[in-house]
Amino acid sequence: MRELHFSLSVYVCFLLLFAAFSFTTASNSYLPADNYLINCGSPESTMLQDGRTFKSDSQSVSFLSTDENILASVDSVSDISSSSFPLSLPLFSTARIFREESMYRFLVFRPGRHWLRLYFYPVTHPLYNLTTSVFTVKTDKMVFLHDFSVKDSARLVFKEYLVDVTSDRFSLILSPLKNSFAFINAIEFLSAPDTIISDSASAVSPVADFNGLLKHAFEVSYRVNVGGPIITPKNDTLWRTWQPDVGYMKIPQGVKNVSVAPDVVNYPEGGATPLIAPNAVYSSASEMADSGMISPNFNLTWEMPVDSSFSYLIRLHFCDIVSKSLNELYFNIYVNGLMGASSFDLSALTSGLSVPYYRDFVLNASAISNDLIRIQVGPSSSLQSAVPNALLNGLEILKMSNSDGSLDGLFSSSEKHSATSTAVKIAEFTGLALAVAAIVLLVFTICRRNRRPRDWEKRRSFSSCFHPLNSSSFCIKSKSSYSNTFTSGINLGRVFTLSELRDATRNFDETAVIGIGGFGKVYLGELEDGTSLAIKRGNQSSSQGINEFQTEIKMLSKLRHRHLVSIIGYCDEQSEMILVYEYMAKGPLRDHIYGTNLPPLSWRQRLDICIGAARGLHYLHTGASQGLIHRDVKTTNILLDENFVAKVSDFGLSRDAPSLDQTHVSTAVKGSFGYLDPEYFRRQQLTDKSDVYSFGVVLFEVLCARPALDPTLPREQVNLAEWAMTRQRKGVIEKIIDPRIAGTISSECLMKYVEAAEKCLAEYGVDRPSMGDVLWNLEFALQLQDASSQLDPPEEELENSNIENSGQSSLSDSEEEPIIININDDSGVVVGSPLFSNIGDFQGR
Repeated sequence: MRELHFSLSVYVCFLLLFAAFSFTTASNSYLPADNYLINCGSPESTMLQDGRTFKSDSQSVSFLSTDENILASVDSVSDISSSSFPLSLPLFSTARIFREESMYRFLVFRPGRHWLRLYFYPVTHPLYNLTTSVFTVKTDKMVFLHDFSVKDSARLVFKEYLVDVTSDRFSLILSPLKNSFAFINAIEFLSAPDTIISDSASAVSPVADFNGLLKHAFEVSYRVNVGGPIITPKNDTLWRTWQPDVGYMKIPQGVKNVSVAPDVVNYPEGGATPLIAPNAVYSSASEMADSGMISPNFNLTWEMPVDSSFSYLIRLHFCDIVSKSLNELYFNIYVNGLMGASSFDLSALTSGLSVPYYRDFVLNASAISNDLIRIQVGPSSSLQSAVPNALLNGLEILKMSNSDGSLDGLFSSSEKHSATSTAVKIAEFTGLALAVAAIVLLVFTICRRNRRPRDWEKRRSFSSCFHPLNSSSFCIKSKSSYSNTFTSGINLGRVFTLSELRDATRNFDETAVIGIGGFGKVYLGELEDGTSLAIKRGNQSSSQGINEFQTEIKMLSKLRHRHLVSIIGYCDEQSEMILVYEYMAKGPLRDHIYGTNLPPLSWRQRLDICIGAARGLHYLHTGASQGLIHRDVKTTNILLDENFVAKVSDFGLSRDAPSLDQTHVSTAVKGSFGYLDPEYFRRQQLTDKSDVYSFGVVLFEVLCARPALDPTLPREQVNLAEWAMTRQRKGVIEKIIDPRIAGTISSECLMKYVEAAEKCLAEYGVDRPSMGDVLWNLEFALQLQDASSQLDPPEEELENSNIENSGQSSLSDSEEEPIIININDDSGVVVGSPLFSNIGDFQGR
């Protein structure tokens, strides 16, 4: 790929073009320092109705790194459904096609935030069917689209990004998949105001300030003019399109659209400006249909489908155009059922009516369920004197780039690309020579060791299952890790045949499913000898699940402990990826605390289970060669066997702990809402103390028998961690204990147990104990409970003696062990357990 050099004449031409553009847009209050508008493939310049002129293909060829000239066009796109782009149709009528990786490179006069807008439509071409094109769009540091295609010939695709450009060049790279090609119809690359995005916003869970937005790139997922019509680039200072909210509004019969003249909107000093949103957004709104009669529990609701593997920046626009006087309107704001703002008072914030105001929220990926973002506004129940009402004027949802520098999956742009065709040929020749040498050596080794081809093919097919389809960059990375993961002496246990597992699960009968995750389904299987197994069958169509599947294999290959769920074997046939685990007969801990009809656990059983889980986590943090962080500790990931022995499971999100010269691991926030360490959420810095925080939530969940989050409760009780800490500080923690066990807990034991949980929930990680300290405190609490029971056994404990007996084997270790904890506790090796003795040919790791 040849390098693009800008001469003095190009600078002069650009300045003249920029001056001409400045003249044509004098009516706008914002003039971008960088402004590139290209109608790719067009033989002549194109002027849109908004007054902007897009350069022709010949005028913009100097920005390209390729000399090929493959153009495509269509006579008209007026028959395409184009309500979203009524003024931009001319940009979709032509395209430029690229058979090899190509680059547009733009000179940047003012580094900072820039809009990047891309147009795609598969126009007709006699030799190329654009609906079959598959390609990646990226920069040197950011992936915008990975393995992208437009298979629907009746679909116009418009992508809009907000990126931070820190150098004097910006490169837009289009990279076709092997044996495919790329295309693009039009490009906009222009400076954005510095004030368009601030560095901080409000995180909705936990409720806190989120800092670091300027480190992210954004993709505009939705930009909505609530209660009003479409706003085209002609009527927006920054040439944005605002869609009406039709189709996103739920319960439309409860909504009333209101509007005023745009000149009524009075922009404040130092607040919202027309650059944030035009007055056409703030002059229309949706409010409750009958504010005087409707139920106070009613909320105006909008729902938008999103990719739940990313976090999102949500911007809500408000302007009180419905009140007659100040302090009439109070309402709550909810994001995915979580409180964003309570008793929101626009009058107090703006000191006037018809004054624009906006609020930014960050929603973490872990808080998104069913791939939906739900925005709600509703009247505040805490202010009974106010007339129930709520309104919203505008809504923007922006996808935030992840830690891999991507806005489309877990793919980075860090792979190096050769700058010239000569370098490419040299690299290809060198790689080919090395490959031939490796193959010769491999064949020689195979022949010498007399290995059967069938066994070798099986091993290769097993590894290939973990490579996402059509993802060359990831496959390259995965293949290199394959040799480390599967051929370096790692023993995944017994090799099951696919036929054995089909028989064990009645051909993977749906009635045998006991769990479903991103990786696929978990089946209950039974071998001919009666041994029960948990069989996890990977779903190859889920790249996210495959990533977690690989992580779990990597982690399980390092781990063996009595209080961690163990892998027994795997299946390596027909490109299947199946792992076989010991079956935990009693299921997740949560099912035995609340939400089911199962008999409740006694207090001593709960204590012993918590101790077992703490032992497993302590081993994770300290027992491996490099510590591991679970990152998803919760009661559904603590499983119980037939003897109520607790075992930590699900290592799909686990990460290696920081090395000795590091204090943390910088990574995107992952985990489960309600258990997330607030410091990790704010700073995206992971340590083993994040697991400690999550375990503190588990301890209170076990004590109080209620979920970590319960949105049906009053606001102060929704979050269990916050609620329990509040009760503890007031000295009334006993009032929220599970009433089924409240009378069986000794006061000394309760004090020690709650003290351990409280320390786990310290705001800062440095103030939290290690899992070894938590384990010590729980063991001490158990001894205090046993000492109290020997002096004066509670009646309820006597009544539960039968339940205690069923878990006796799980209590024996903790009864006999001293208070001093052995850090290298590996007494839980289970190779000789009855479960493993029933499985022939199994070898422990």
